[in-house]
Amino acid sequence: MRGGLALRHLTALLVTLFALLPILFVVSAALNPLGTLSSTTLIPAGAGTGNARRLFTTTSFWTWYGNSITISALTALTSVTVSALSAYAFSRFRFRGRRTGLVALLVIQAFPQFLAIVPLYVIFSTVSDHWPAFGLNSVWGVVLLYVGGQVGVNTWLIKSFFDSIPRELDEAMLIDGASHHQAFLRVILPLSAPILAISALLVFIATINEFLIASVFLTGDDSRTLAVGLYGLIAGERNSTFGMFAVGTLLTAIPTVAVFQFLQRYIVHGLTAGSVKG
Repeated sequence: MRGGLALRHLTALLVTLFALLPILFVVSAALNPLGTLSSTTLIPAGAGTGNARRLFTTTSFWTWYGNSITISALTALTSVTVSALSAYAFSRFRFRGRRTGLVALLVIQAFPQFLAIVPLYVIFSTVSDHWPAFGLNSVWGVVLLYVGGQVGVNTWLIKSFFDSIPRELDEAMLIDGASHHQAFLRVILPLSAPILAISALLVFIATINEFLIASVFLTGDDSRTLAVGLYGLIAGERNSTFGMFAVGTLLTAIPTVAVFQFLQRYIVHGLTAGSVKG
């Protein structure tokens, strides 16, 4: 018994070390005064904040940072809102084309969004000529692209949760004179807070880490996201700017951790409720 317990503790320790070593390497590179990849060691000599100062003063880091947070937050909010409305319609109503629409959403999600990047670029180039706020190098343009790529899978995810909510709850409100709009806002949404929080978190993480679409549709320095801007630091002489890149990657994790901490209570409640129900 003691031997088995010791083995489990040893395995857990090894797995933890395996997971922490890359993070320690990035922290070491961020504090390395030389700021190069070849000189990075696990314990840097003369650790300091020089890489952070150079990143903040020689690049548009804070602009990229603000763009990433804004785009990710707007995408998460818009995607969850559109998906929740669509999921409610598919879950509670019966109409012609309902099954076809669900299947179409599922099939479309099987193809990566970047397969359509050429026609999308042509479309948004035309849009830029008439509505610049929704075209290339615009926050709302990229948000619309991301929402289009996320709404299908989120609709299926949220619809599955809506299907588990007894229809008698919102039907009782309808009998009492409430509208479908009121039943959706006062009954369905409060009960669906766990799945909405999980969907928002997944969309936020996927968006803030997305690179391919952002690198094509956000080419201006003032419109870039963190992923595009930080990639530019190591696209050429990566050995000389790796310390700055490491600082940027560490700061990129802050919004994700903050959003997770904010939504954690809803996520834990949802997992606990699901396990009890099952």
